[in-house]
Parts: sequence; structure tokens; C-alpha cells
Amino acid sequence: MSGTETLVEMRHIEKFYGRVHALRDVNLTIRRGEIVGLLGDNGAGKSTLIKVLSGAVPYTSGQIFIKGREVRLRSTNDAIVSGIETIYQDSALVPQLSIARNLFLGRELRTGPRFLDRLDQERMNAVAADLLKRVGISKNIPPTTPIGSLSGGERQAVAIARAMYFDSDLIVLDEPTNNLGVAETQGVLRFVREARDTGHSCIFIAHNIHHVFQVVDRMVVMRRGSVVADDLSPATSSIQEVENIITGEHMAA
Repeated sequence: MSGTETLVEMRHIEKFYGRVHALRDVNLTIRRGEIVGLLGDNGAGKSTLIKVLSGAVPYTSGQIFIKGREVRLRSTNDAIVSGIETIYQDSALVPQLSIARNLFLGRELRTGPRFLDRLDQERMNAVAADLLKRVGISKNIPPTTPIGSLSGGERQAVAIARAMYFDSDLIVLDEPTNNLGVAETQGVLRFVREARDTGHSCIFIAHNIHHVFQVVDRMVVMRRGSVVADDLSPATSSIQEVENIITGEHMAA
């Protein structure tokens, strides 16, 4: 179960695209070791909020605090340095490169004198092989295998493994179960639980509310750029109740 220490806090976040008010006074808190499901229909503001938190999109106003210290996330690199790793549906992996090279993309391990600047391929392969086992890939896939030859679920596993290896405090998963088969989906959900068990926090975005209910500690619902509920528990809320909040049906009742 999640702890009480606040890891990330977004306060009064506003985002305008010209005249379009995409985020309206959004407050969001993520505690250490907590899995939070971020829910809402298309256009609710989920993707914009995640892009703000990942440094991909500048916010118009508001504040972001990480471990109690205010930060300004001007780029995705700022977010990564602050311990936030975002895994999108396409996982931002390079199909032609090996599993090991993708795991260390931009952060390669090196060996020998600095002036030679040689990649430590052997160590990267060893780390990759160990990580694949940790995130539940039971097949014996060589770390030299090109990413392009893996299944969708296996690619997601590699992306999650990368976030876990670089010890990201918060792993943001944007539709990680989209277009996956049943077995692969269960694998991704298992990886999310593993991330929490090793002390990571997660934001889990999925249209499939049944997947969300299987792994999250708490659910946050957005509608029309605003947070309309932020403390829904899968233990005390039904899927129907949450769906009604997503669509606004509960207001008509």
C-alpha cells in the first residue's frame, strides 16, 4: 500500500492553447509508492496534464513541487533529471536497435579511458538480461535482439524496465495496455505492481477501466480540463460509479 510522503504536487495548473482553456486550476498530488489511475473521456485534459508533468508542454501558470521543492520543468530532460519517466504508447523505442541499446539510449555505459569513449556493450547486455527477468519476461530473449522483433507487450516491458533501472521516482504510463493481447496486458499490469513493490510511484492512464481497477490505489477523474474527483478507491467505488463520474451522469442523478 502507498505511503504518506508526498512525491509530486501540482498546484493550480492552467494551460491555454490560444483561446482554448485546456487545463483549469488542476491540483494533483502523488504519494511515494502510490499507483494513481488518471481517468477521463477524450478531451478531458489527461494527455495535456501528463505532457506538462513530463516537461513536453509548458504550462501557462501554476506550480509543480517534487519532494517538497518547487521545480520548473522546461523540457523532458528536466523531468527525467527530477525523477519522472513517461512511457507513451509507442514507448519511444528505436526498432532497429537492440534491447540493451534501447534500455540505455542516451545514457550508455562506457568503458576504458575517456578519450577512447567505448560503449561497454558487455555490461549493458548483462544488465538488460537481468532487467528482462525482473519485469517478468520469462522467455529467454537475448539482449542483442532488435526491439522491432518484439511483441507489443515485450516492448512495453523494456520501456518500464528502463524507467525502473534509472530509478525514476514516478513512472507515467500512457495507455500501456492499448492494442495488447490478454497475456501481454496481464504482463504490463504485473510490471506496474512490481514498480510499486520496489518503491516507485505510477500514474496509470487507460481507457479500459477494468485494467485500472486491477492495479491502482486511487483514481483521479478529469472532465473538460478540470479534476472532478481525486480520491476514488477501487475498494469502495464500483466501475459503474466511476464511469458515471467520467461522463457526468452522476450530476444528472
